[in-house]
Amino acid sequence: MSCVCISCPPCLQCKPQYNKTSHSGIKIRDIGDALTHSACPQKLRQRLDIRNETLSLRIFTFLRVSKDQTKAPLVTLTANCSKTMQSGGGMALSFCGDDQDINSYSVKDGMLNNGCFVDALNLVPHVFLLFITFPILFIGWGSQSSKVQIHHNTWLHFPGHNMRWILTFSLLFVHVCEFAEGIVSNNRGMSTNHLHLFMPAFMGFIAATTSVVYYHNIETSNFPKLLLVLFIYWVLAFITKSIKLWKFAEHYVGPQHLRFCITALLVVLYGLLMGVEINVIRVRKYVFFANPQKVKPPEDLQDLGVRFLQPFVNLLSKSTYWWMNPLIMGAHKRPIELKKIGKLPIAMRALTNYLQLKDAYEDQRTAEDPNRAPSIWRSMYRAFGRPILLSSTFRYLADLLGFAGPLCISGIVKYLNNSSVGPTAKEIEANTHLGVYFMPSIELLKDTSVLAVLLFLALILQRTFLQASYYVTIETGINLRGALLAMIYNKMLRLSTSNMSMGEMTLGQINNLVAIETNQLMWFLFLCPNLWAMPVQIVMGVILLYYLLGCSALVGASVIVLLAPVQYLIATKLADTQKSSLEHSTERLKKTTEILKGIKLLKLYAWENIFCGSVEDTRGKELTSLKNFAFYTSMSIFMNAAIPIAAVLATFVTYYFWTGNTVPAPAEAFAALALFHILVTPLFLLSTVVRFAVKALFSVQKLGEFLQSDEIGDDSWRNGDMPVSMEAGKKHMGGTKAINRKQPMRYQMDNYEQPTRRQMRPSETEDVAVKVSNGFFSWGSNLSTLSDINIRIPTGQLTMIVGQVGCGKSSLLLAMLGEMQNIDGRVFWSKLPDYEPVHEGNISWSGMEECDEDIRSKNRYSVAYATQKSWLLNATVEENITFGSPFNKQRYKAVIDACSLQPDIDLLPFGDQTEIGERGINLSGGQRQRICVARALYQNTNIVFLDDPFSALDIHLSDHLMQEGILKFLQDDKRTVVLVTHKLQYLIHADWIIAMKDGSVLREGTLKDIQTHDIELYEHWKTLMNRQDHGLEKDIQQDSQTTLERKTLRRAFYSREAKNQMDDEDEEEEEEEEDDDNMSTTTNRRSKIPWRVCWCYMSSGGFFMVFLMVSSKLLKHSVIVAIDYWLAIWTSKTNGTIGNGTIGNGTFGNETFGNETFGNGTDPAKDDYHYLLVFTTLCAAGITLCLITSLTVEFLGLSAATNLHHNLLNKIIHAPIRFFDITPLGQILNRFSADTNIIDQHIPPTLESLTRSTLLCLSAIGVISSITPAFLIALVPLAVAFYFIQKYFRVASKDLQDLDDSTQLPLLCHFSETAEGLTTIRAFRHEARFKQRMLELTDTNNTAYLFLSAANRWLEVRTDYLGAVIVLAAAGASIWFPSIGLASGGLVGLGLTYALTVTNYLNWVVRNLADLEVQMAAVKKVNSFLGTESENYEGTMDASQVPENWPQDGEIKIQDLCVRYDPMLKPVLKHVNMYIEPGQKVGICGRTGSGKSSLSLAFFNMVDMFEGKIVIDGIDICKLPLQTLRSRLSIILQDPVLFSGSIRFNLDPERTCTDDRLWEALEIAQLKNMVKALPGGLDAVVNEGGENFSVGQRQLFCLARAFVRKSSILIMDEATASIDMATENILQKVVMTAFADRTVVTIAHRVHTILTADLVIVMKRGNILEYDKPETLLEQEDGMFASFVRADM
Repeated sequence: MSCVCISCPPCLQCKPQYNKTSHSGIKIRDIGDALTHSACPQKLRQRLDIRNETLSLRIFTFLRVSKDQTKAPLVTLTANCSKTMQSGGGMALSFCGDDQDINSYSVKDGMLNNGCFVDALNLVPHVFLLFITFPILFIGWGSQSSKVQIHHNTWLHFPGHNMRWILTFSLLFVHVCEFAEGIVSNNRGMSTNHLHLFMPAFMGFIAATTSVVYYHNIETSNFPKLLLVLFIYWVLAFITKSIKLWKFAEHYVGPQHLRFCITALLVVLYGLLMGVEINVIRVRKYVFFANPQKVKPPEDLQDLGVRFLQPFVNLLSKSTYWWMNPLIMGAHKRPIELKKIGKLPIAMRALTNYLQLKDAYEDQRTAEDPNRAPSIWRSMYRAFGRPILLSSTFRYLADLLGFAGPLCISGIVKYLNNSSVGPTAKEIEANTHLGVYFMPSIELLKDTSVLAVLLFLALILQRTFLQASYYVTIETGINLRGALLAMIYNKMLRLSTSNMSMGEMTLGQINNLVAIETNQLMWFLFLCPNLWAMPVQIVMGVILLYYLLGCSALVGASVIVLLAPVQYLIATKLADTQKSSLEHSTERLKKTTEILKGIKLLKLYAWENIFCGSVEDTRGKELTSLKNFAFYTSMSIFMNAAIPIAAVLATFVTYYFWTGNTVPAPAEAFAALALFHILVTPLFLLSTVVRFAVKALFSVQKLGEFLQSDEIGDDSWRNGDMPVSMEAGKKHMGGTKAINRKQPMRYQMDNYEQPTRRQMRPSETEDVAVKVSNGFFSWGSNLSTLSDINIRIPTGQLTMIVGQVGCGKSSLLLAMLGEMQNIDGRVFWSKLPDYEPVHEGNISWSGMEECDEDIRSKNRYSVAYATQKSWLLNATVEENITFGSPFNKQRYKAVIDACSLQPDIDLLPFGDQTEIGERGINLSGGQRQRICVARALYQNTNIVFLDDPFSALDIHLSDHLMQEGILKFLQDDKRTVVLVTHKLQYLIHADWIIAMKDGSVLREGTLKDIQTHDIELYEHWKTLMNRQDHGLEKDIQQDSQTTLERKTLRRAFYSREAKNQMDDEDEEEEEEEEDDDNMSTTTNRRSKIPWRVCWCYMSSGGFFMVFLMVSSKLLKHSVIVAIDYWLAIWTSKTNGTIGNGTIGNGTFGNETFGNETFGNGTDPAKDDYHYLLVFTTLCAAGITLCLITSLTVEFLGLSAATNLHHNLLNKIIHAPIRFFDITPLGQILNRFSADTNIIDQHIPPTLESLTRSTLLCLSAIGVISSITPAFLIALVPLAVAFYFIQKYFRVASKDLQDLDDSTQLPLLCHFSETAEGLTTIRAFRHEARFKQRMLELTDTNNTAYLFLSAANRWLEVRTDYLGAVIVLAAAGASIWFPSIGLASGGLVGLGLTYALTVTNYLNWVVRNLADLEVQMAAVKKVNSFLGTESENYEGTMDASQVPENWPQDGEIKIQDLCVRYDPMLKPVLKHVNMYIEPGQKVGICGRTGSGKSSLSLAFFNMVDMFEGKIVIDGIDICKLPLQTLRSRLSIILQDPVLFSGSIRFNLDPERTCTDDRLWEALEIAQLKNMVKALPGGLDAVVNEGGENFSVGQRQLFCLARAFVRKSSILIMDEATASIDMATENILQKVVMTAFADRTVVTIAHRVHTILTADLVIVMKRGNILEYDKPETLLEQEDGMFASFVRADM
C-alpha cells in the first residue's frame, strides 16, 4: 500500500516499472527502484512540487543517503510512512481510521469538531429505527401474513402517500451517492480505511428501506399508531444531519465538495419527510389528540369486486405493476374471465367521466348566448387536461433521462483507460478538512464505475417514467372514450324521430361515431404527449450532437429531418390504400355472402365456378390494393431502418473532410451513434402522430355536429316543463364521490338525467285517457303531416284506427307519444283519479311493483307500444317479452298463449332462453311481430298502443291474437287499447273507431254512430270486409303461413339435431381451444407457440420467398454489425487506442498522434481513406439490404394471403351440401372476413417486427459477448428471467385480448339496437334502463382494455429493467474485467451502444410474439377448413361420353335407393323403388321429415347414395361428372333465390342464351310486361337477395330461370309454399302448358296442387306408403292421401 502518490510523468528509464503499475502517478515504494538510475534524482527534483516542503525535505534526506547506498531498503523513509509499510500495508478496519500522525479520537477542539464523532452521531437514528422496527416487522406481520392473506379492503391511504414514496426513493438514491462518495474518497485520499466515511451512508440506506417497508405494512393492515416511530426517526435524522452540515460550513467545506452537497440534500429530504409525517398527524389525529379519527380505506377498496388496483397500490407497485403478478401468473393455470377482472374503480367508470365531460361541455353555454355550440376540445381539456399534463411531464422527464445513455457511454469510453489517475498531493492537502479528504464534486463523474451505475439508474428511471406516461395517457384515453360513448348515447335517446326517419342521422353515422370516431379520439389522446415531447427531444438531440461532433453532426441530423416529410407522405399513402382495399374487401364479402346463402341453388344448377370466378375477380382488385399497401408498408419499414445508417454515413464522411482527414474519438463517435438511434424514433412516430391529429380534428367536427342535432320536443307531454337543472342533478349525486353503493347506479343516472315529471292537467272528462285538440304535427319540414286533429281515446276501452295505407295512422300514434313536432294544438293525457304517480323518476321496473293486482303498479307514464316494424333486442326470448319488468310466471304463460308463441318456442334449441335478434337466431317476420306484441301485452301499463300487429300474421293467428290477447287479456285488465289495423272484420269489437284519410280524421265514434251518420263510409267498409272474407276462405284452404314459418325454423335447426350425432370438425377445434383453458394440466399447451401453424403460413408464401427473407434478414443484420464494428476499429486506430494504449484526449484535429501510432511509416491519410471507403461501402450495402428485407417480408405475406384465400374459397365452394347444413353460416363468413383480413394485413408487419427485433437483440448480445466475454456470466440468469416473463405474458395477453374483443361487440350492438328501437324505448319510458345497460357494457369493455394495457406495461417495465441490467453488465464487464477480451475504447463504446438498443427491443420481441400467436389462430382456423372433403366432381364417365342432348326423354328409374346425409347418420330414404315415364307429371307428398326433399336432392347426387341407383334415360347418375349431371336438370326451390346483378345475370349467368330466349322465358312466367317497364329491361338491377321484388315475383323469376334451361326434367320442391293463391294458379298453369312434354316431379305441401298429377306418391319416414293415380288413392277412404286432402279442404 502506498502512503502518498506523487504525480510524475515517467522518464524512459522508469517506463518498465511504470507499466507494471498502470498508474500515471508513481508510488513512493517504487521510487527506490526507480532511483537506482543516476539520471532519475535530477529529473525527479525538477518535477517535484517544491511548495510541499515537509514532504520534499523528507524525501530528499532519503535521496541523499540513497545516492551512496543505492540498494538500501526503504526503511529510511519518514516514521509514519515506514510504520505503515512494515505492517505489510495491512490496515485496521477502525471506524475513525488509523492515521498515526493524527489522533482521530481526539476531542480537544470540542466533541462536535471531530468529524468522526459527528458521523458516529449520524448512525444513532438509523440504529434506533432498525432496533425498534425489526421486532415489529418480524413478530407482528411475519406471523399475521403467514396466516391470512391481507385483502385490499384493509388498505389505508395516509395523506402525502405518494409524496412519501417519492421522497423515500430520492433518499435511497442520495444514500447510494453518499456511499459511493465515501468509498471513492476513502480509496483516493486517505492512507488508512475510514469506516465513518461510508458506514453511516450504508446504515442510512438500510434504515430508509426499512422505513418504507414498515410504512407499507402499517398501510395495508390499518395500524396508524405505529407511524409514531417513523416520526421520531425523521426528527432525529434531521437533527443529526443538520449538525453535520453546520460543522461542514464552519470548516469551510462548501458546494464545491460533493459530500457537502449530499449532506445538504439529505437535510432537505429528512425535513420534508418530517413535514409529511406531521401532516399525517394533523389530518388523521391518530395520536396527541383527544378524539382520534377513525381511519377507513378508500370506498373502492371496500368493494371487493374492484380488482383494478393501479390507483390504490403504493408507488413501487404502481410503477412496476407488481399488483398484476397474481393475475398474469394465474392465467397460466386457468384462463382470465370477466369475473376475474371485476369492476372498475368509481373514478374510471363511464358515468363518472360522462358527468365530468358533460359539466365541462354545458358550462360553456352562457346565459347571454345559450345557443352557442360548446367546444368539444375545450370540454375535453377541462375534463381530462390534468392527467394529460401529468403524462407529458413524465414524458419530458423520460426523454431527458434518455440522453443520459449516450453521455454516460461517452464518459465511460473516455475515462476507461485513465480512470486510475488519483488526486495529486497538493489536491489532497487542499481538500482535507476535519481530518478527512473531501472529494470535489466534479471528480465523481470521472469514475467509470460510478458512470456505469449512473447509466443503469438513469435507464431504470427513464423507462419507469416512460411507462408511467404511457399508462396515464391510456387510462385517460379510455376514460374519455367511456365519457364520449355515454354522451353520444344520451344524445341518441333524445334524437328527434324526424332526424332518424328523414335520413339526417342514419344508423350508419351513429355506428361510425361509436366504433370509429370515439376510438380515433382515444388514440389521439394516447399519442397526444408525443406532439409536444418530440420536438423537444429532437432539438435536444441535435444540440448534443453538435456539442460532440461540431457542424458535421448537423449534416447527419438534417438527413433525418429532411426524410421525415417523405415518411409522412408514405403514411398518408398507406391510409389511402388501406381505404381502397377495404372497399374491395367489402365488395368481395358481399359476393361471398350471396354465394354462401344461395349455395344450394348454385350447386343444383352447377354454377359454382361462375360465381367463384366473380369473387376471384374482386379479390384480384383487392390484392392490387394490398400490393400497394405492402409496398408502402415496406417503404415505411425501410425508411425507419435506413435513415440512421444514412445519417451516420453523412456525419462521419462530412467530419472526415471537414477536419482534414480525421475521425472523432470513440467516446464522441459512439455517443453520436446512440444519439442518432434516439433521434430516429420521434421522427418516425411524428408522421403517425400528425396523421392521428388530423383524423381527431375530423372526428371532433362530426361529434360536434351530432351533439348539436335536433332533439325531441322539450314541451312533449311527459317530459315535464324543464329538464332537471345541473344543480339539482349535483344534489342528487352529492358530488361524484358520494355515490350510494347500496342503491344500484341506475337511479343516480335517472336522477341526473330523467326530467322531472310534470303533473298532468286534469282534462275536462275524466274517462278520456288521451285527448288531442287542434293538433297539427309534422316530421320536421314544417309542412304538417297530420292536420286539424281532434280526437279522444276513452279510458279502459278498445279504440281502433283505420284508413288506407299512408293516411297517417302510425303517425297519429307517434304524435300522441310526442315523437312528432307539434306545430300547433295540444295533447292531453289524463291523470288517474285515485293516486299520485309512484315516486319521481322511477319506472315500472323498480322492483316495488311485484304485485299484479296493485293498481299502483300500472305505471301512469309509460305506454306499451308495439311498432309496425318489429324490433327485437339481442337477448333471450324471455328477456324480449318481459322487457325489464319483474318476471311473473302466470302472466308470462298467459301472454305466450295469447300470441301462440309456444309452438315456436318449442322449436328453439334452448326454448325461451334462446338468444334472438341481430346476433341471435333469425326468426321470420311473423314470429318477430308476435314477440313484439307479447312484449306490449306483458308490460303492466294502463295504455297499450298496437300498430298494425296483424300485418305479418296469417288469419288463424290474427283471430287468436284478437280474441285471446286483445279482447280477453287486455280488456279483462281494463286497459286502454289503441289498435291500428287494416283488418276491418274486427271493427265489430271496437268500442270507439277513428277513421283517417290523408293525414286528418275523417270520422270518430262507435260503429253504430258511423252506420247511422256516414252510410257511404259504412258501405265501403262492408264491401272491403266481404273481399277480406273471400280471401279468408282461400286462406283456410292452404296450409297456414305460420306452419311454413315454423318449418323454416325447424329446418334451421334440423342441422343441430344432426350435430348432436356428429360434431363438426371446426366446432370441435374451437371447443378444443376452449377446453384447453379449463384444466391446469394443459398449461404447456397454452404457453406453446404454434410453430406448425407458422410453418404452414410460411409455406403458403412459397419456399423461395421464405429463403429470400431469411437470408436477406441475416445478411442485413450482419452488415449493420459490420458497419458499427468497422467504425469502432477506425475511430480507435486513428486515435491510438488499440489494445490497452492510451486514448486520445478527444479534441478534434489533434494530429500529433498520427505519426506516433503508425510507427511503420505508412501514410496515415491513405490508411484513413481506405477506412472511409470500406465504411461507405458497408453503409451502402446496409441500406440496400434494408430495402430488400422490408420488401421480402411484406411480399411473402402477400403471396401467403393470396394462396390461402384462393384455396379456402375453392375448398368451401366445392364442399358437399352437408357441410353447409352443419356449419353455421357466420362461422364460414368469419373465415372470409375477420380471419382473411388478419392474414392480409396484420400478420406481415407483425412478422417483420418480430424478426427484426429478435435479430437486433441477438446481434447486440453477440457483439457484447465477443467484446467482453465476462458478460456471458450475467447473461444466463437474465435469459432465464426473460423466458419466464414472456411465457407468462403471452398467455395472459391472449386471454385479455379475447376479453377485449368479446366485450366490444355487445357494446356496438347495444348502440345500433337502441337507435333502431328509439320510439319503443321512449314510449315505454325505459331510457334509464337502457342507459344503465350501456354504462355496464362500456365499463366491462373498458375494464378489459385497461387490464390489457396494464399487462402490456407490466411486460415492458420488466423487459426494460432486464435491458438496463444488460447495459450494467456490459459496462461492468468492460470496466472490471478489461483484461479478458478486446476492450479497446472503440469496442467498449460499440458494446454499450448495442446494449442500449436491447432495452428498446426486448419488449417488442415478446409483444410481437404474443400478437403473432393471436394472429396465427386465424391461419389455424382457415387451415381447419382447408381439410374439408370436396364433392367428387369427376365421376367414372368422361363428360365427352355423355350424349349432347341427354336426358332427351326424361325417363327415371329408381332402384332400391338408400340415402343418408352422412355416413355417421341413419338413412333418410330406405329402399325406395319408383318408375317415372317420360313426360309424366308426378306429385310427391308426405309429412315434414318424410324424405320428400331428400329425394329431390338425390336426383342431383347431392346426398350420399350408399345403396341402389337412379337411372335417367339409361345412364346411372352416380357415374356422371357432377357438372354434367346438374347442368342438364332443372329445379325450382321452395325459397326463391336471386343474386345481386342484372335480371339477365339471374336468368343466365353463363351468358349462353339469346335475348329472345330470355324474353320468351319471362313471358311464360308472366313477367314480361313488368320487366319491360323497369329501367334497363333485361339489364335492370336486382338488389341483394332480390329485395326489390315481391316474394311471388321472385318465385316467378325462378320459374323463368328453369325454363331458360330447356331440360326435359323439372323438379319443383315445394315451389308454391311462399306465394299467394293468385301467383300459385299462374304457376300451375305455366307448368301445365310450358312443360307439357317434359317430366315434372312436384314435391307438394298443399295437396290440392297435385290433384291433377298423373301419379301421386305418398311418403312416410323414408319409405313409399302409397303409389298410384290420385283418383285411385282418393277412393281409399282410410288412405293417407285421402286424409291429407280432407285436412286441406
